[in-house]
Amino acid sequence: MMSRYSIDEFVNKTKQEDKGEGLFELESPRILEINLTNQIWTKAGAMISYRGKIKFEREGILEHGLGKLFKKALTGEGTSLMKATGNGKLYVADQGKKISILHLQGDSIFVNGNDLLAFEPTINWDIKLMRKVAGMLSGGLFNVRLEGKGMVAITSHYEPLTLLVTPDNPVFTDPNATVAWSGNLQPEFVTDISFKTFIGRGSGESVQMKFSGNGFVVVQPFEEVYYSEQS
Repeated sequence: MMSRYSIDEFVNKTKQEDKGEGLFELESPRILEINLTNQIWTKAGAMISYRGKIKFEREGILEHGLGKLFKKALTGEGTSLMKATGNGKLYVADQGKKISILHLQGDSIFVNGNDLLAFEPTINWDIKLMRKVAGMLSGGLFNVRLEGKGMVAITSHYEPLTLLVTPDNPVFTDPNATVAWSGNLQPEFVTDISFKTFIGRGSGESVQMKFSGNGFVVVQPFEEVYYSEQS
């Protein structure tokens, strides 16, 4: 009578399915399945389930050299990575954020450190701290430059929007809503005092990121606040 609400029906509707898509598979828009056969880097704390023989390790303090360690100390815990090694199926997610998969083929992309979910060890990466805005924005901002060949998974709150940047048409974004941008773009930070009265984020200037040149920038319909601003 109410069979559409039975446990069997629920299991059928929500059960894991193999789609045969390779290393990275979107099990749902908010859960990434990694068909692990060797090694992968994921955001620390992103694992929600796994099956098979998988070993998890926190990123070693000197695993990526002193330069990255120094930058990591400046940027705080947001950059913490976890290495998963072995064979099996690994499921990762980040606070219900929507996941997008990118296959880098020798190109590069910058990703906000908070929005990087997982990437292959074949990808070269480096942390870039935006020192100019660290004092202007709550918690500062850092991003990760990824380059090479391999899979990368990024997250966004709700649906991401990609805006094309051309030399005659620069794009301005709110740093807290900016997810990623093409590796050839170098954003400038501009402040607009007249805009300050509209932002409702307490003290500080209204800082915007200005993207000029040829490329793209990805934004989300959400402003991430990295630390609570309590008076």
